[in-house]
Amino acid sequence: MPSTTTLSIPARALLLGVFTGARSATPLAVLALQHDRPSLQGAWQQWPVFRSPVGRGALVASAAGELVADKLPVTPSRLKPGALLGRVTAGAIAGLVIGSVGGSSVSRLQTAVLGGVGAVIGSYAGYLGRTALGWVSGLPDPVVALVEDAITVTGATAVVTAD
Repeated sequence: MPSTTTLSIPARALLLGVFTGARSATPLAVLALQHDRPSLQGAWQQWPVFRSPVGRGALVASAAGELVADKLPVTPSRLKPGALLGRVTAGAIAGLVIGSVGGSSVSRLQTAVLGGVGAVIGSYAGYLGRTALGWVSGLPDPVVALVEDAITVTGATAVVTAD
């Protein structure tokens, strides 16, 4: 018997923020890839970066670049102030996007805040989880980062496509 899970708009905003904390560009890229999904109809689809195929392509390219750059030893910690601020901003934008879906009655300010808070949670949880998994497993950091990538891409896709 199939089951369906429905996530509320606030829960989706918070979760997208959490995934933004792991990979700042991934949730926005997933949204760009799902631009024409009927269940995601909202004002966000007319924002210039999402309206344009070039803008959507840039979001996807940015996410792909981040997946590669994250494995480089010169990449700064996600917990550095500038990196964390970028993640909070991206999380807030993802929250704004999901808050505009389907004429939601939830305040866009609320969903933006939830996305930003989720990004802080995801940044610290991702850092701690990646560090702990590397320590326990003995795997090199780039391998552990691939696990984090898979969780982030799969999770963000599941949240964005949840009806």
